[in-house]
Amino acid sequence: MFHTALRNVLAHKARLLMTVLAVMLGVAFVSGTLVFTNTISDAYQKSSAKGFGQVDVAVTAEGRADRGNTVGKVPELTQAMLERSAKVPGAGSATGVVTGFTAIAGKDGKLIGGGWQSEGGNYWGTKDARYPLVAGHAPSGGTEVLIDSRTAERAGYKVGDTVRISVDGPVLTPTVSGIFTTDDGNVAAGGSLALFDTATAQKLFGKPGTYDEIDVKAKPGTSQSALKQALDDALPKDEVETTTGTTLADDQADTIASSMSGLKQGLLVFAGIALFVGTFIIANTFTMLVAQRTRELALLRAVGASRRQVTRSVLIEAFVVGTVAGVTGLAAGIGIGAGLRSLMNSLGATVPDGPLVVTPGTVVAALAVGVVITMLAAWLPGRRAAKIPPVAAMSAVHAKATTRSLVLRNTIGALFSAAGVAVVLAATTMDGSDGQAPMGLGAVLLITGVFVLTPLLSRPLIAAAAPALRAFGVSGKLARQNSVRNPRRTAATASALMIGLTLITGMTVMAGSLQKSIDKMASAAIRADYVVSMAGGTELSPDVAGKLAATDGVTATSPLRNAPSRIDGRTEYLTGVNGPVIGRLTDLKVEDGSFEVGGSRVVVDDDTATSHHWRAGSDFTVHYEDGKRQKLTVAGVYEGNQMIHGIMLDTTALTPHQTDPADMRVMVKTAGGASDAAKDRLEKALGSNPAIQVQDRKDLSDSVAKMFTLMLNMVYGLLAMAVIVAVLGVVNTLAMSVFERSQEIGMLRAIGLDRKAVKRMVRLESLVISLFGAVLGIGLGVFFGWAAGELLGTKLATYELVVPWARIAFFLLLAGAVGVLAALWPARRAARLNMLDAIKSE
Repeated sequence: MFHTALRNVLAHKARLLMTVLAVMLGVAFVSGTLVFTNTISDAYQKSSAKGFGQVDVAVTAEGRADRGNTVGKVPELTQAMLERSAKVPGAGSATGVVTGFTAIAGKDGKLIGGGWQSEGGNYWGTKDARYPLVAGHAPSGGTEVLIDSRTAERAGYKVGDTVRISVDGPVLTPTVSGIFTTDDGNVAAGGSLALFDTATAQKLFGKPGTYDEIDVKAKPGTSQSALKQALDDALPKDEVETTTGTTLADDQADTIASSMSGLKQGLLVFAGIALFVGTFIIANTFTMLVAQRTRELALLRAVGASRRQVTRSVLIEAFVVGTVAGVTGLAAGIGIGAGLRSLMNSLGATVPDGPLVVTPGTVVAALAVGVVITMLAAWLPGRRAAKIPPVAAMSAVHAKATTRSLVLRNTIGALFSAAGVAVVLAATTMDGSDGQAPMGLGAVLLITGVFVLTPLLSRPLIAAAAPALRAFGVSGKLARQNSVRNPRRTAATASALMIGLTLITGMTVMAGSLQKSIDKMASAAIRADYVVSMAGGTELSPDVAGKLAATDGVTATSPLRNAPSRIDGRTEYLTGVNGPVIGRLTDLKVEDGSFEVGGSRVVVDDDTATSHHWRAGSDFTVHYEDGKRQKLTVAGVYEGNQMIHGIMLDTTALTPHQTDPADMRVMVKTAGGASDAAKDRLEKALGSNPAIQVQDRKDLSDSVAKMFTLMLNMVYGLLAMAVIVAVLGVVNTLAMSVFERSQEIGMLRAIGLDRKAVKRMVRLESLVISLFGAVLGIGLGVFFGWAAGELLGTKLATYELVVPWARIAFFLLLAGAVGVLAALWPARRAARLNMLDAIKSE
């Protein structure tokens, strides 16, 4: 049977090529994802390990990671602690570390590093082992700065140049005193790093006389654990934490692996979709191959082959096909992994240098996926063929599906579909996070149910196209009949496109609806003409609000100044605003009381009010971050949203209790409204600082839209793999259908159907099948988009369903184009059949 199976594979090379391609694409996606994420993760981990080479033990302030939520006095790392750390037994040296956001502008005036990757720090003394100098000298005073070599190369800076820098808003113009190299992961990923002398860094980052971290290097012969113990004994345990360099490196490696895990899972989901679609094609292919060889298999049964041997022969064919597809897919996946890394570098997301990582796990996964998916898809056709009695197979009476099997299939499909719809509808009534799992389960059940019902649905839906097909005469009529002749084959072919378009349509509906809700939120909540913020999402200096208020044409400004507090035993964030004018800058719906902010009177969003059982007139006691407390009164309750929410009080009440006041945003109202001239005046007032964003309401909306558009384009690109696999399925189905109908096509040619009409018939058949899959996919996609929106609506009050009819029409046209293109080769093959040879074929 092994020789028989191998002979069948070699005899049907052309027929199995499409199956190999379908499996290969899915395997390539899986292996490419594993190679890419393993390579990136390995590069960052090695780069991170180098960065901890100068740290044997790190000393940090107790609770530093949760400092933003801490109310009361926070422990600090002082100069005395640094000196004490340097003198403990086994310590070779101790370095005080200061860090903070620092944006560097290129010579073109644009921000380098994308904002969030823009970091700054201190250079220790005249020589810092962490940052080897390649040119120039250590910085001294606030007029000198060091920049990393990657940034210097990208921006064209050299020693002696003047560079524009911003820490919290105001522009600084120090001279580049030197250039250094670093293994910092952010710099390796395309960010920037600027270094000042320690005193300047402490002043700029608001930490005079203190440090963020103390890095201690051990003397030769002293272990990290021994040094850690010595530091624990010497430093106050209730104020500091100590961590070994090895632990830091391991934690960083775990963090990198975790972040890569999310990317890997996302990519593998799309790889799974491509494989899922490919499974339909494989099963379809083997079903047709087995059907075409029914008499051959019956003859084997007649001469003594058992059912198991027949099934085994089909599985051996699948094993050979899967192995070939797995090996070629692995090779293609390695190329995809290398290409993705190069693509990231070309887009500016620089990745640390390192080798391409192809682990044994990747090789095993690629081969296992290729072989297992193919064999599973081929098992059912092989089992079905083995059950056919030899006499029935030889008389060709086996093809008809029994009424019982059709009723069973339709019943199962209806039950799955009904259960899926019920679960999805139930999920829409739940809270956003609680409804995610049920929504996913319902989606799987509904897609499965529709797939099972697709043969039943194909007849009425394709029949609806009959009037349009009549315009093509005999070719149109024959195309419709051929489309419904084998409903299962048509269903399997259409399902591949259905799944791809379900996901694409669902994502498009959600993205459009979210964009609409963001537009409504920006227009409904903000009356201000502009919102000013830092590009990296960091805090603004209070000086920024003052400069904006003094700008010509500005009629009102208000900062949004955040600070943690304790209320009723739990942490609540306060937002300091300019009380007298905040009502002119916002347009928030007041549900209770009045929008009055000043003195001890505050306004509270509805969620916070509900959680504390407050209403207009309620009093409560707030504990500020400096430990002091005050009694406040709720003047009004407003409807909050993702842009504006929380407890608002006047800055005159909040600021005295803050050790380092800073603003997250500043809202600005101008006399003539938003205009290019007004925006230009505001930007010039801030020194044309590239690190500061001056955005009107449309800019705010567009910035969110860019994120959705980027995500949507990524999804389209990833789902294109599934669509390509679906196209191969249509080509495969039509090619085999033409082969099966060779005798019929020969008869049609003999009675007068010309070659053009034959081509038209095959193309129309492909078009009908593709559009059938598209209609199902778009219908499911709109339903899932609506359902997911209902779930989001529990968290996003302004959510509104938007059905992008123009894009949906484009998707239908795209599906039609897919059908026409997929039919080119099968139609040409059908038209070129010799009518006499075709009539004589069996």
